[in-house]
Amino acid sequence: MNILITGAKGMVGTALTANLYNIKDGKNRTRQNIQIDEIYEYDLDSTPEQLDEYCQKCDFVFNLAGVNRPKDPSEFMSGNFGFASTLLETLKKHGNKSPIMVSSSIQATMIGRYGESDYGKSKNEGEKLFFDYADEYGVKVAIYRFPNLMGHSRPNYNSAVSTFCNAVANDLPFTVNDRAIKLELLYIDDLVEGMFDLLEGKEKHCEYPKPGTVIDSLEYDGITPYETANGKFCYVPTTHKVTLGEIVDLLESFKKQPETLVMPSIPDGSFAKKLYSLYLTYLPKEKICFPLKMNKDDRGSFTELLRTADHGQFSVNISKPGITKGQHWHNSKWEFFIVVSGHGLIQERRVGINPETDKPYDVVEFEVTGDDIKAIHMIPGWTHNIKNLSETENLVTVMWANEQFDPGHPDTFGEIV
Repeated sequence: MNILITGAKGMVGTALTANLYNIKDGKNRTRQNIQIDEIYEYDLDSTPEQLDEYCQKCDFVFNLAGVNRPKDPSEFMSGNFGFASTLLETLKKHGNKSPIMVSSSIQATMIGRYGESDYGKSKNEGEKLFFDYADEYGVKVAIYRFPNLMGHSRPNYNSAVSTFCNAVANDLPFTVNDRAIKLELLYIDDLVEGMFDLLEGKEKHCEYPKPGTVIDSLEYDGITPYETANGKFCYVPTTHKVTLGEIVDLLESFKKQPETLVMPSIPDGSFAKKLYSLYLTYLPKEKICFPLKMNKDDRGSFTELLRTADHGQFSVNISKPGITKGQHWHNSKWEFFIVVSGHGLIQERRVGINPETDKPYDVVEFEVTGDDIKAIHMIPGWTHNIKNLSETENLVTVMWANEQFDPGHPDTFGEIV
């Protein structure tokens, strides 16, 4: 399959092109049904001759080209509707009936605040052009009315999310006029997966019922898609509805992470997880790396690595040759000790007297090495230690505790194993 991407250097085009190459080059093997021979990238700096060649050779078209911030509103129609006409005429010239994906916008609904939008009018006219082409030539056309898109793009341009990410990451001033304003956002990775679904013929179809239409007890607003197998539009179902206030609050929590070491809750598939990934792409060089506090003494060092909102914390402990650390126990706190370098001995013993023997409980021991990595439970109510058995090498242990350390309630009590 030869794929033509128009608007290949835009936010969507850049991400889609890179991920199509991952499939073409065998780096992404999750889509075995997609076989790609060539990828043709067309953008503003391309020539008419290249478009002609690509329209002759392609087997699928992603039409992402468009104008959204022109100097003159008249450029909306020439840049969106006009190029669409050129693309279709060139395909017809070569008798090429390749399927076409069309990047439209929710503004094409021409409803509410979009009703007088020149951008919306150009997108709406473009949709009609492609629908007519599909009917006349029997070509598959998949038109997507995208909501607000969320990916790495130019700040202070046409994405509030990118603007906020850039401002917070770079300590720049920004203004939120109304924290309650709600956006529907489609993350770029979800969009790309939706395009892969389209290539595999698994796209989702929908309609946009008129405002006030009630379907399955739900009243539609004219801009919310209703999934139906025979719908003339297509859509990517994974979107997130969030307020501007929620976005900036999350960004501020991400910004604090290097200082507090606390990782906010980012459940799989959540908006927070996707926003965090996007935020990191705006970090300046000096913030990509940040220092950690190493608590050093003559025995070695102890460094907190990461705290989580609800899953404890991670640390790394370095013990010098011959050193024993620990010799304490906890009531409810428990840990994993994972030796990743060196040679050590972990000892544990349940505190108190064994009623069956009227003697202290037996000590259990685990010899550990970085050449055979294991995780050892530090059990609540059991005193424990870790000894560096080497005379020359440091012992490096990654530790996870089920709760963040609280200096006001450390739950740590000294007792030799």
